[in-house]
Parts: sequence; C-alpha cells; structure tokens
Amino acid sequence: MNIAIVGAGFAGLSTAKVLRAFGHQVTVFEKEFDVGGVWSATRRYPGLTTQNVRSTYALSDFPYPREYPEWPSGEQVQIYLANYARHFSLDAYIHLNTEVTKTHFDDATAQWTVETFNTDTRAQVVQSFDYLVVCNGIFSQPMVPNYAGSSEFIAAGGRVCHTSQLHDYSEVKGKHVLVVGYGKSSCDVAQAVCEQAASTHVVARSLIWKVPKKLMNVLNFKFLLLTRMGEALFKYIHLKGFEKFLHGRGQPIRNSMLGQVQWVVSRQCRLKELDLHPPTPFETIARSTVSLVTDGFYENVAAGRIKVTKNAEIKELGVDADGTHAKLSTGQTVPANLVVCGTGWHQSVPFLPNCIIAQVTDRDGNFRLYRSMVPVNVPGLAFNGYNSSFFSQLNCEIGALWIADLIGGGLALPAAAEQNKTITERLAWMHERTDGKHSKGTNIIPFSLHHIDELLQDMQMPLKAITRFKQWLLPTNPGDYAPAMRTLLARYAVSK
Repeated sequence: MNIAIVGAGFAGLSTAKVLRAFGHQVTVFEKEFDVGGVWSATRRYPGLTTQNVRSTYALSDFPYPREYPEWPSGEQVQIYLANYARHFSLDAYIHLNTEVTKTHFDDATAQWTVETFNTDTRAQVVQSFDYLVVCNGIFSQPMVPNYAGSSEFIAAGGRVCHTSQLHDYSEVKGKHVLVVGYGKSSCDVAQAVCEQAASTHVVARSLIWKVPKKLMNVLNFKFLLLTRMGEALFKYIHLKGFEKFLHGRGQPIRNSMLGQVQWVVSRQCRLKELDLHPPTPFETIARSTVSLVTDGFYENVAAGRIKVTKNAEIKELGVDADGTHAKLSTGQTVPANLVVCGTGWHQSVPFLPNCIIAQVTDRDGNFRLYRSMVPVNVPGLAFNGYNSSFFSQLNCEIGALWIADLIGGGLALPAAAEQNKTITERLAWMHERTDGKHSKGTNIIPFSLHHIDELLQDMQMPLKAITRFKQWLLPTNPGDYAPAMRTLLARYAVSK
C-alpha cells in the first residue's frame, strides 16, 4: 500500500519503519523543521528532561548511547530520534516543514486525498494514498487560557505563552515570571528560570503527588513504577491473575505499600513543612498524569526563590503604575511580566473532514478508538500514539506492528457492536478513575504494559511467561519487545 503518515515523533517514525519493513510505501509529513514531535526544538522549554530513565524510554531495537545521562534532556531525545530515522533509512521518506492542511476520503476509489503546505517553499501539493495513519500526537495544540485583561497586559509589554513556547533563558532574565500549573512542565520551568528571573511564582489550582527520581535519595523510582508490579498497584478495567488478589483479599497489602511510599515522598520533599501536601492519597497519582519531582524545585521553594500559591488561579491580568501584574482568585495581586502556562493541550485533528471527525469522536470530543488505534467502520484510517503512558514509545512501536497486521489481513477485528462496547466501557473507566481528566480518551497512564499486552494478544503474539515474570520484578526493558517484529515478519514471510 501507499501510506501517508502525519507526524514524525515516536509514533510516526516507528510506524514508518515498521510499515516499510512489510513492503509498504510510506510518506511522512512533519510540519516542524525537525523530527521529534514533543521533543522538537520548536517545543522544548528550559530544563526539559524525560520522566523515564534512559534504559526504559528507548525503542526496542535502538538503545540510547551509553554516554547519555539517566534522564536524557529534551535535546538528547530529539537527537536520538533523528539518529533512529537515519539508522533505519527513513530520511528520504520524511517531508519536513510540511503541514497536512486537509484530507478527504473517496468512497468510490477507497483512497485518501492529502493536501499539504510547505512552509519553506510555500508549495501546496495534493497526493492520493491508500491508507492514512494519524501520528500527530495528543499534545498537538498548546492550550493557553484567554485571561481577562490580557490584551492590555500584552500591549504594555507583558507576554503570555505556553511552556512549550518558552525556549530560551534570555526570555526571562530580570522579569517577574508567573507559572500556571503544578505539573511536570510547570515545575520544570519554574526551577529552570528562578535564578534568572526577578521573581518566580507558581499558581497551582490543585496540588498533585510527585515522585522523586530516587526514593530516600537511594532507590531509583523505576523499581517502583516502571514494573508490572508498580502498574498492578492501580486498578485496571479487568483484573486477572495476581492483580485480582492485590485488589481483593490482598488490598491491605497493596494499601500498605502505597501508604509507605506516600510517607517517604512526603518526608523526603518536606511537603507538610512547605504546606504543599496534596489533600488526596498517593494512589491518586495515577488519575491523569504521573509527575516526577523536578530536581531542586522543593529546595528552591524552601529557600524562597520559588513561591507557590495553591488552590488558586489567575482571575485577571492588568497594568498599573508599577507595571504589569496578575490578580489571583485568592485576592492577591502579584507582579508579572511573563505568564507561562503549563495548562495542557487540545487533542484535535484539524486536517480531518468534519464527517470523519463525527465518526472518530463522541459529542464530548472523546476519541472513540478501538484499542486506542482505529475508529469503528472508518476504512483506511488508523491512529498511533493516542495512548499517553509511561512507555508511550513502546505503545507506538507495538501499535505500528498491530496496524501492519491489520492491513495485512492477519488481524481480524471484532464486530462493530463489540468494538463499540469495548470503547464505551474503556471511556467510562477512564472517566471514573481520572475524574474526567483523561485527555479526551487518550490517557492510559500508567497502564502501558496492559495496553501492549492487549495489542500483542490481538496479534496472537503474547509475551513469554518468563519475560512477564521478569517485568513484575524489574523495570521493563524495551528489548523484550524486539522479537515481536521478527515474529510478525516471519509470519508474513517478509525478509527484513
């Protein structure tokens, strides 16, 4: 088949590599000037690093260089992905600076028409494809609130931007920086700029739990959360095996384990002393996002270099005789020249026609995708990377194999009614466990391995029992999944 792939992050690149191996023609469209997706130079804020350790955040057959640190920087991840594209000879198939502006599916020809615009040459091109894979990511459009008074604030020299739009320390030097949010990106930015800025103030609508990179400054968090045991501490849709025990008769053991971790985190980060102790139990860390502690953040809060106002939000931006400022819901007025918003993303696919969007999403905007991969009864269309998780890169890679098997005819989907039933059940579970904060049905944190298991089971290629057992005790090794590619290629008698 002739296949169009939109996006050149982990999902787009792994999809291109896998589909090429199965003999398909691929064309990858990337609107930025470099590959990398969320790791592109156009989206990196100061202080950006991975949450996963290097050994767990790689693709199965392409480890990071040994000289990389335990938690690679955003720039290093982008270089890794560029090297991945080069190593697997993908560069010739990637069209950079090329935005997909419109698509159309022709029922008569069963083909997709894809219109693109090149920001360098200004060229508009129309091409036809047999299949379309959407890999534009769930973090495709930054969401910046429209605060009251923002026009006057900006006219007076103030700036409002998303964390992904702040690229340089020089942009904060000598300024009063107000950071909105308490997630990883917000705390990363606050920590990165606090010594350059005149003042650094974090406004947190609510406090969430964060995990130190090393518990008690000794135990790497990967032994806690990047294992099957760590994932099993949180309740999945359907419980099997030992997980039934953990959430049944073994519930006291499970609660005790999480309680001990909560005690360690609270003590290590001095949360009560800093008045930053979340009001909810530690297990709520898996509701919508899992955030690592930013190195130095709590130390700078204690030292007064970073101020955190909790249970608050910006009500209005304004200008007075002293300059620009922000009024908070607490009644405070704080100086602010630069407002940096770690306020999330819009999940949208602007290049799909409305008739397709209506089939892909529900009335609340949730993506209705079977296995987080394909919409029901929409031919020639798949999504990859619409499953935010700890091991998102492995979900993308195994997802690419799943798409290859689907296209090849080896994977038979259930009837439409059964697919819809599964999707509805999954969305209801997501809504309940995240209090509705499931990123339009794309957030499966922390259930990465459960999702991969489902994809492998669909392809009749489950992991060996010994490998699963090892993953219960030790952090997941991406290399465990490298045999899946070889197995599927052999099934189709394709020479790699």
